[in-house]
Amino acid sequence: MTAEAKIQNDIRVAVSKAGHSIFRANVGTVKQSNGRYFTTGLPGGFPDLFGFRKGDGKFFFIEVKNETGRLRPDQERFAVWLSTKPVLYSVARSVEDALKIIEGD
Repeated sequence: MTAEAKIQNDIRVAVSKAGHSIFRANVGTVKQSNGRYFTTGLPGGFPDLFGFRKGDGKFFFIEVKNETGRLRPDQERFAVWLSTKPVLYSVARSVEDALKIIEGD
């Protein structure tokens, strides 16, 4: 089984080589010295990758999963919300999937 991190990195390289702008969404939680937790980054469920398509600047979001990966409930909710917006969104399990999301068939 392919690690999602590898798929994600392969997608980032291929999409960049195709001339599109792509960014990785970084999030995390850090325990502070006072014992409290601090959460950084984006809302829960935000897709792994996002960017804009060359040419027309259409915004895209890509959730990366391996062959058997499934969306968490917060990712499903975010996907539903994105479906109401004028953006491109889908799950990619490969470079080919990602390029189809961005460039179409």
